[in-house]
Amino acid sequence: MITSDTLVNQSFRHSGGTLTCEGVSVESIVDSVGTPAYIYSGRAIRDAYRAIDDAFASYPHAIHYALKANSTLAIARLLQSVGSRADANSVGEVQVALRSGFAPADIVFTGVGKTTAELEFAISKDIGTINAESAGELDRIAAIASAQERVARVALRVNPDIDAGSHPNISTGLRINKFGVPLQEARAIYSERRRRRGLQFVGVHVHIGSQITTAEPLRRAAEALVSLALELKQDGIPLEHVDLGGGLGIAYEGQPIIEPADYAAAVIPELRRIGLPVVLEPGRAIVGRAGALLARVIDIKRFSNERRFAVLDAGMTELMRPALYGSYHEIVAVAPRHSDPTSWDIVGPICESSDVFARERMMPVLEVGDLVAILDTGAYGSVMASNYNRHLLPPEVLVDYGSWREIRRRQTLDDVLALES
Repeated sequence: MITSDTLVNQSFRHSGGTLTCEGVSVESIVDSVGTPAYIYSGRAIRDAYRAIDDAFASYPHAIHYALKANSTLAIARLLQSVGSRADANSVGEVQVALRSGFAPADIVFTGVGKTTAELEFAISKDIGTINAESAGELDRIAAIASAQERVARVALRVNPDIDAGSHPNISTGLRINKFGVPLQEARAIYSERRRRRGLQFVGVHVHIGSQITTAEPLRRAAEALVSLALELKQDGIPLEHVDLGGGLGIAYEGQPIIEPADYAAAVIPELRRIGLPVVLEPGRAIVGRAGALLARVIDIKRFSNERRFAVLDAGMTELMRPALYGSYHEIVAVAPRHSDPTSWDIVGPICESSDVFARERMMPVLEVGDLVAILDTGAYGSVMASNYNRHLLPPEVLVDYGSWREIRRRQTLDDVLALES
């Protein structure tokens, strides 16, 4: 075994020949909870949140953690405890935010297709801001709020036709995407509904995509949004904030990315033109690097063409991103052997050819029973898991202050079948 103390990322390191999270052996954790399992570093989550908060310290701002990245209750509660607010994309996430201790006024409710029931719930709870996706949604919000004899605080999401430079499946700011209203139509929509009973316009909103790794698209989005806010100010429509959404990426492959300080330096000069507080909705940038999916090798296959397969007990049911986007995740052996690296296909057990975590990945020798960690899975890992092939959702563990606790137990078949008759 390798015995040196080697940093894998800021959350995980090899120490004494085995992988640790904040000094806690991950082997000892999975000995208790089994595999597959998600393990998160509480310290890494807090550090990532504070890095964004510190970067924007010179400008009035509010960070609304995007629950879509990871909505496990304990993660949401941890972020609420350090001062974060919440961004929800469904009524389920709104309810998670409320149960996690977020005040209704500290929740932004976003989402492309909000149902009548979802809007009724959000308005009845006096949610801080509803980011409306269309003129029609504004009209539905107005009707529901009037029926409840309430006033809904709203912002309109605009689509500025800006290429975020990310994967097409997570780009949301182009005119070919389903999100928001065309930027050039937004001013008229605000003007036509400024006195609509049941509505109070409090902001403008944009979100151009996810896993953004350069500053220029974010600067251009801020420029477009601030220009719209200035036009609305000329029209006598008072706003309380501008909402830049999220999208800040992380270095899955060690590639250059923008740090929170770079993000702030790019957008704050644009924001100063209007002077309104800014709402930020980071998700992946806060939790992505903090998580790892632990899995065990359950089979080794060697084909005559010298291709080697390591079959894990985790698959696309536990981590969808590689199958869905072709996404890269670093994979490390928990207790690596002294050996020359060889080429491996790291695959899951699901009956789909797309159930692959990595192809021709250079790894030390692997054997049945070995543990591996798939890194940077704190975002869009557990929340996208499924029961395909009747796989059961894995447990989740939070390591914090030198100890660990299970924050979500492993799902049982009885849990799944309880919904069936």
